[in-house]
Amino acid sequence: MENALSIFVRSIFVDNMIFAYFLGMCSYLAVSKNVKTSIGLGIAVTFVLLITLPVNYLLEVHVLRAGALSWLGENFANLDLSYLSFILFIAVIAAIVQLVEMIVEKFSPSLYASLGIFLPLIAVNCAIMGGALFMQQRAGLEPSDPKALTSLVDVIAYALGSGFGWVLAIVGLAAIREKLEYSDVPAPLRGLGITFITVGLMALAFLCFSGLKI
Repeated sequence: MENALSIFVRSIFVDNMIFAYFLGMCSYLAVSKNVKTSIGLGIAVTFVLLITLPVNYLLEVHVLRAGALSWLGENFANLDLSYLSFILFIAVIAAIVQLVEMIVEKFSPSLYASLGIFLPLIAVNCAIMGGALFMQQRAGLEPSDPKALTSLVDVIAYALGSGFGWVLAIVGLAAIREKLEYSDVPAPLRGLGITFITVGLMALAFLCFSGLKI
């Protein structure tokens, strides 16, 4: 449990998907114009991560990696299906995103309209696929490594932390952009110009957490 808590905190502050790896920047910049919409998209991204990462972890451990199918018999003991990981991970992500889209459309039509094309585009959000690939990489690390994901609990903690980190990043930027509407920004920097500068400063601020020994 202590390891899971460490992974959770690291994925929010140290290994933040936005500020450490710059994944999911397209929807991050496009949707972060107001806080309400940003919260909605952040919750959707977190939900997709929370479902897809454990499912993909189970696929990786029990189906894809070399020797994972040994439970089917000796004939499958040396079978390596890791080359199928990309297509299977994408299929799982696409299925969950479709489910999220239907739920949001049914229970919150206003949020569905606000998110527009960026809701179905969660399926190709590189933060989601990046999370799955990082999970695959860390599942193969030695258990002594602090970044290693050695159990389903660790993977759930990593997914939840990555989602929270993404929500923190997009809601923080949205709040700043709302305030910038009332600021005297030089004409050449208005719009995406000042937004890029703001994101850079936020990323520099998050670098402070990289020195923490968690």
